[in-house]
Amino acid sequence: MVSRMRLQPDALGVGMTSQRARDRLIERLREQGVHDERVLVAVRTLPRHLFVDEALAARAYEDTALPIGHGQTISQPWVVAKMTEAVLETQPKTVLEIGTGSGYQAAMLAALGLQVYTVERIGDLLRGARKRFRKLNLEIRSRHDDGRVGWAEHAPFDAIVVTAGAAALEPALVEQLAPGGTLVAPVAGQLLRLRKTSDGDIEQINLAPVSFVPLLAGIVDG
Repeated sequence: MVSRMRLQPDALGVGMTSQRARDRLIERLREQGVHDERVLVAVRTLPRHLFVDEALAARAYEDTALPIGHGQTISQPWVVAKMTEAVLETQPKTVLEIGTGSGYQAAMLAALGLQVYTVERIGDLLRGARKRFRKLNLEIRSRHDDGRVGWAEHAPFDAIVVTAGAAALEPALVEQLAPGGTLVAPVAGQLLRLRKTSDGDIEQINLAPVSFVPLLAGIVDG
């Protein structure tokens, strides 16, 4: 179910941010193996150009990562779509995102009707993301904290999405995943989909090789 996004009149954009540009992106995602129509509708609908600097808006619907400041990026649309598709396979209700960044991945999940909790270590990025959530009327709970520790107060989560790369899974995040839940994360250069069985065991599938900014410790106030 896609939630209602009450967009501002200028949110759909013009030129390279127009519906035609978005439709070309959808065609590319289909060619690259994204088949969940719910995800494709959300990618087409969600105004990605609002999540990047105005100077980069003309490139918002290219299938590429773009800088958002502080050494961080908004992920390539194919990666966002692939991670979202993997999350939806188990029909979750609650999802924890580690690494809010621009807010685009969290907004995508919320637009698909999920209850989203997101954690960001860089205060400036989180403030920007919160403004975008308000502009799009998306109810997303966010927190300024070290993402490696998750958000234990609201655990367990039906799904967890990690948008920064690490050499290994963070034990705290695996602990906060509900039985039957899905964790999608880039680990050692591979995008992994992990499922926690009812016995607490972890089943793992490699989805694709990927490149992400690193998952770092601590918080940054600026």
